[in-house]
Amino acid sequence: MLLDEIKKENDIKNIPVEELPKLAGEIRTFLLEHLSRTGGHLASNLGAVELTMALHYVFQLPQDKIIWDVGHQSYTHKILTGRKEGFDHLRMLGGMSGFPKRSESPCDAFDTGHSSTSISAGMGYVCARELNKENYQVVSVIGDGALTGGMAYEALNNASQLKSNFIIVLNDNEMSISKNVGGISSYLGNLRTADSYNDLKTGVKKGLNKIPGIGPATVKKIHKAKDSMKRLIIPGMFFEDMGITYLGPVNGHDCSRMIQVFQEARRIQGPVLVHVKTEKGRGYEPAMRHPARFHGTAAFDLEHGIPLNNHGKANYTDIFSTVMRKFGDREEKVVAITAAMPDGTGLKRFRNMFPDRFFDVGIAEAHAVTFAAGLALGGMIPVVAVYSSFLQRAIDQIIEDVCIQNLHVIFAVDRAGLVGSDGETHQGCFDLTYLSMIPNMTVMAPKNKWELSDMLKFAVKYQGPVAIRYPKGEAYDGLEEFRTPIVLGRSEILFEGEKIALLPVGSMVKTGEEVYRLLKEEGEDPTLINARFVKPLDEKMLDRLAEKHSLLVTMEENVKSGGFGMAVADYMRKNHPKVRVLIFAVPDQFIEHGNPEKLKEKLGLDPVSIFEKIKEAR
Repeated sequence: MLLDEIKKENDIKNIPVEELPKLAGEIRTFLLEHLSRTGGHLASNLGAVELTMALHYVFQLPQDKIIWDVGHQSYTHKILTGRKEGFDHLRMLGGMSGFPKRSESPCDAFDTGHSSTSISAGMGYVCARELNKENYQVVSVIGDGALTGGMAYEALNNASQLKSNFIIVLNDNEMSISKNVGGISSYLGNLRTADSYNDLKTGVKKGLNKIPGIGPATVKKIHKAKDSMKRLIIPGMFFEDMGITYLGPVNGHDCSRMIQVFQEARRIQGPVLVHVKTEKGRGYEPAMRHPARFHGTAAFDLEHGIPLNNHGKANYTDIFSTVMRKFGDREEKVVAITAAMPDGTGLKRFRNMFPDRFFDVGIAEAHAVTFAAGLALGGMIPVVAVYSSFLQRAIDQIIEDVCIQNLHVIFAVDRAGLVGSDGETHQGCFDLTYLSMIPNMTVMAPKNKWELSDMLKFAVKYQGPVAIRYPKGEAYDGLEEFRTPIVLGRSEILFEGEKIALLPVGSMVKTGEEVYRLLKEEGEDPTLINARFVKPLDEKMLDRLAEKHSLLVTMEENVKSGGFGMAVADYMRKNHPKVRVLIFAVPDQFIEHGNPEKLKEKLGLDPVSIFEKIKEAR
């Protein structure tokens, strides 16, 4: 097998160009066999195989820098840099990351995981290269989806001023930028990437500029005429008008053609964008038919593409989806906003039933929040459904545009807490901190699937900004008998005892219930409280607990700094200093990828670890 010859970076250069299609087939087979067992980002990686091969064929790693926007299409890059063995434990605790990681390989130029950052990072590399008088190439690979993010346009605007080579590869797998306009476009693409064209253009310009009086004016007229013609037949004039040379579109599954274009792109002085057209999920029919489903997939049956270990139980996103669908019927003012994730956030059903009240703004979380503010001022009730780690990208807009104006915007914060396999860039461990620090914001977390429904109903009727954070995964269906009506800033007593009071938040209520049982078995009579509200803090409940308890134990899937536990500890220190507070939270560090339950054990957030610590503290 040709794949056996790839043991380290640049080994692909030893394979003849005519053999590259065979290697591409072997890589796709390798990815399918491994990801069907481990799960991972499948469709995007199947679509970027030849593109990655061509980049590795032309550029010299690790000297040259390839920056993968988001990074979920970097699996072939990892294979070609000698990390095949790592796929046996892909995204598992202690195993290889699903994203580029500088700690893994010097060939990973930039740690990524969030979108629309690659052009900014690449430009930084280019400027550093020039300041240090070094000689290497910089390539930023960005998808058409990531190009919907405003940060990408900010970077393009600045990159257009560069005088030295900087290559931006637009991996277009949805035809969302522009369509190939046929034979003339292909012809001009070939012409403009040819040495003779660029040499002739440069030579004519220099020659005419030497003619006194009429030369520069003639060059200007030719330039205007050329631009007018190009606007008719070249699809990349948006980039050309910014001062970025545009090459393409190029067939992203034709290695030899891409190698030719990348070799020419290296010669251009200044920024150059290579537009590559690829097919998401290429080579695997289920992924080609359902690219969204196979964007990030769990283990699946390779023959049929059906997920394994699918127990059919509803997750929190499913519950949110059902409630939003009902709100669509009952509340005509409710509108839904997502940042390019209608499926992931559970808004697909709402979109299908109420298309006029559904807004997908692309990968633009900051815009989503300010857009929601405008909708609220216009009399609507906007629900912004977003993953916890992605909402971080809009903190300024939450503060400035929503909370200062005290607008009725609902934030449905999905994937809060430890999300597992995607690792540091996706763990939702900061939202309780950054949301609760903002005046006017109300922050809630449900203990189970019924409470998520009740909290959404409360949020729709509430006036002002409100965030509801809930975890990834199966929705807890325990404690069904406890369904006290939601009242602003009031927690819920589940079991009342004395001496030790457990105060878990949201997803940690299930853990708190297990700790409660362990303490009961030890002869203790603890109290178990469902905190419900992180902000406002239920100070009346804390005052009540101080009368019969000497130890309060808080539990949260959030960093300790600025979280629920610290708020409780601060209040008790000021008002009930004799009551001790034991805080269980995510430590002050970025949490690696791995199974969430195993991560909790490692971090001491599992029931047994918490129980043992409480015994020590009694």
